Amino acid sequence: MLNKKISLTKLAILLSIGTSSAQVKDTTTLNEVIINQNRLQIPFSKQSKNIQILTQEDIQRLPNRSINELLTNIPGVDVRQRGPFGSQADISIDGGSFEQTAILLNGVKITDPQSAHHNMNLPVPVEAIERIEIIRGPASRIFGINALTGAINIVTKTVESNQVIAQVYGGSSFKDNEQTSSGKYYAKGAQLATQFNTRHSSHGLYIGHEDSNGQRYNTASNNNKLYYDATYRPNGSNLLKANFGYIDNQFGANGYYAAPTDKEAYEQVKTAFSSIQSQHQLTPALSISPRISNRYNEDEYWYLGRTTTKGRSKHYSNVFGAEVNAALEQQYGTFGIGLESRFERINSTAIGSHNRENYGGYLEFKTEAIANLMLNAGAYVNYNSRFGWQVFPGLDLGYTITEHWKFVLSAGSAQRIPSFTDLYTNQTANIGNPDLTSENAYQIEGGIKYLSNRIVAQASYFHRDINDFIDWQKNEGAVAEGTVVPWKPSNIGRNTVDGFNASVRYQLSDPSATTRYYTTISYNYLNPKIKIEDGIRSKYAIENLRQQVILNLTVNHKNWTLTTANRFNERISYKSYFIADIRASYQFTDLNIFADVQNIFDKSYIEAAAIPMPGRWFSLGAKYKFKY
Repeated sequence: MLNKKISLTKLAILLSIGTSSAQVKDTTTLNEVIINQNRLQIPFSKQSKNIQILTQEDIQRLPNRSINELLTNIPGVDVRQRGPFGSQADISIDGGSFEQTAILLNGVKITDPQSAHHNMNLPVPVEAIERIEIIRGPASRIFGINALTGAINIVTKTVESNQVIAQVYGGSSFKDNEQTSSGKYYAKGAQLATQFNTRHSSHGLYIGHEDSNGQRYNTASNNNKLYYDATYRPNGSNLLKANFGYIDNQFGANGYYAAPTDKEAYEQVKTAFSSIQSQHQLTPALSISPRISNRYNEDEYWYLGRTTTKGRSKHYSNVFGAEVNAALEQQYGTFGIGLESRFERINSTAIGSHNRENYGGYLEFKTEAIANLMLNAGAYVNYNSRFGWQVFPGLDLGYTITEHWKFVLSAGSAQRIPSFTDLYTNQTANIGNPDLTSENAYQIEGGIKYLSNRIVAQASYFHRDINDFIDWQKNEGAVAEGTVVPWKPSNIGRNTVDGFNASVRYQLSDPSATTRYYTTISYNYLNPKIKIEDGIRSKYAIENLRQQVILNLTVNHKNWTLTTANRFNERISYKSYFIADIRASYQFTDLNIFADVQNIFDKSYIEAAAIPMPGRWFSLGAKYKFKY
């Protein structure tokens, strides 16, 4: 209780800092944002699902350097970073495991079949992002398998002008490396973007680099990204979009997966991703959108360090996807229909060579024919060559009470098939289980929303039940000295979660005022129930959050901006912690200068495995835009 009072006191002090700040133009009207759920486009204001959005303006204001860090500001999202500056993180939603969240780029699934530890190995610099959409709850009806607890869709920018954008930043804790004498702990990065727009086409090319010398022994990181996005629109009825990305991410993995025996571990992950998709309005009522995509991933892991081949493993995985989505508008409603296929392959020294195929189809119907009622219902049918047939029905209802108030109800089911690592890995510290069955879940959620030009607020309660829940476990019984007891996954039974969440996004002042205030406040509470046998150690099942509070405040005054980002996390298996960050920036005509202080109160905390996160961190940066 004392710690919580201290944290609240710190928060009050932080929010009282600075009364003169910045002018950031808010160009995004959240209520008008279209959430493209693969086939039916529904405005945010009419959504009946629990959806959170991080806008481009939010991204510019927040004192964060990577997608992983940006997601820590989203209620319900649990970011368990094994290393700062985007080197590695597991992302989960509302108490689920990191394997149960689908990751998408512009609506295309990029979930890694080897291990969800690589899901966030994304070839997209922050500068290329338009917004991030978080769909909470079972989303298999929308996105197919592995969207058991939700999905995160990263939407990249649409180029509208000709410009070059250059950004540099660097920072330090001004502390020595904790376990060596290699000097002060630092990190730095740079991003370069060029955007070109013509009458019928637009192009964006983005390059990013980040590196750090590591806060403790063997935790240095080096990250390089390349991303290209092109759009061709010959007329108002047709659109073609293509993108390509590549990332080379390498880092010391001390304590990442098998502490304390992996002190010398090192990992390098290379990922290439490409997709081509088009949209065609064939008639005023009928539209169709086909797309193909490919994701190639190389993962090389040295368990005992790069000086020996013992404990070294190499993994090559490839995923090819093809799908077609169509929407037919009728006077009484809109039908969505589509098919998709996904082919996954892996060749690995530790996992072996395996292939599997996945085929899915869906039918969906949306109508507003009944006064004040929005109904969206459908089902997704899936066949996996390893796990057979599965059907995911779902229903979303929204009832408009008044102009601003809306009652929402959603129910659905979902499936998560085990990764290749779950099934087949064979390493010293981790061994797979080929007898695993898929996880299956259903969830029901009800809530209320309030939407106006300046306020977006919602509160909801959900109950989720997962059968055949998969967790990595090992026996903690006595073993001979020097013996490594490996982790092994098992279907441990039923996992239920009850949760309550509430959030408010509020523009406190008039949009035309000289000084403007923006704030977001959210609270999440989770009550998971899972049984772990005595003497058994769980790797993931008891790591989720119990309570989460997020409070962000931005003050704009002319060319100054001041943003505070604050979060309190109470995790079941770790101590609770309060983290406060702040960013101050000044906007010249084409140049933005910013200064960040992260973890202001120098809190010691762990988000995953055995890796302590950095303490107080100072950084400076500048972003320059040149239009031509």
